[in-house]
Amino acid sequence: MGFSCGIVGLPNVGKSTLFNALTRANVASSNYPFCTIDPNVGIVNVPDTRLDKLTELSKSRSVVPTTVQFVDIAGLVSGASKGEGLGNQFLSHIRDTDAIVQVVRMFEEQDVTHIGKVDPVRDLEIINTELILKDMDTIQNTLDKRAKLAKSGNKDAQVEVAILEKVMDALNNETLARNIALDEKERAFIRQFNLLTDKALLICANVSETEITTYVKNPLYTQLAAKAKELNADILALSAKIEQEITELDPPEAAEYLKDLGLTQSGLQRLIMEGYKLLGLITYFTTGEKESRAWTVTTGTKAPAAAGKIHSDMERGFIRADTVGYDEFVANGGWTGVKDKGLLRKEGKEYIVKDGDIMLFFFNV
Repeated sequence: MGFSCGIVGLPNVGKSTLFNALTRANVASSNYPFCTIDPNVGIVNVPDTRLDKLTELSKSRSVVPTTVQFVDIAGLVSGASKGEGLGNQFLSHIRDTDAIVQVVRMFEEQDVTHIGKVDPVRDLEIINTELILKDMDTIQNTLDKRAKLAKSGNKDAQVEVAILEKVMDALNNETLARNIALDEKERAFIRQFNLLTDKALLICANVSETEITTYVKNPLYTQLAAKAKELNADILALSAKIEQEITELDPPEAAEYLKDLGLTQSGLQRLIMEGYKLLGLITYFTTGEKESRAWTVTTGTKAPAAAGKIHSDMERGFIRADTVGYDEFVANGGWTGVKDKGLLRKEGKEYIVKDGDIMLFFFNV
């Protein structure tokens, strides 16, 4: 899998509509709070034209793209961290995700209720307050246990208590865990708790379909962009309604529809690209007559660890990786061409995998 992503937002901001469009899962999406009672989980193939080309060149019998998992939870309200609006139980469902997408609404619509006047900055503040409060509960539970050990003279516990108190103070001052100044050891210690506000964060502005190319002129977007900068978060604008309409079209029709709107990519494609950027992910490929497949690894991954994505035995017994870049592979017609021209590199254990690498691993069993 490429990565997993939790989708959060207040009721009736288009969160479930967006999830439905992204995953084509046809989940409930109604004009009342807490329509999304159970967390919805959808697996989406990552679109990658490179994989299509490799499949064509290698005449592969099967193709396996990498995937993204989306988890949609009940709409949050003030007090969700304490169980209001059923929010507390669902916050736990996104604890294991890699990133969180916070969806906010950017348009008025009389037929769709909201908590008041449309105000995406206020919505963000409500969402993050609830995430912070949930994280404070997590830290406090651990702090209570470690404090007893620290008082008994346990030095490790004393160090841990100091870190936990530092994080608790920052959270109490409305600082997201991801923005707290921690050194590497402190960050590594805190990471084990999977804090909600320590995850990669993307703010998704759900704009009206009439503003999909002009949203930057909307004062609400200007305010939202400023808030995103304050939170050290990226922002992505899309229209859940447009994404939903795209799912009802064949690929050629969808491409033409996007072109008519002045768009070159769907919201799903842009959201996945943002996720890869936020998490520092890249894609390498394996290809042959049997199968062409995309694999996701983090930037800086060495060849043995990349092989381990396929099977742990390949990492343990790693010998080398015959490697060529995607562009060279395509330009020379595939494996035969790159081998004939001596373009295939034999990379060892210290080789750092690059995005688009085509790799063939050799290992001892």
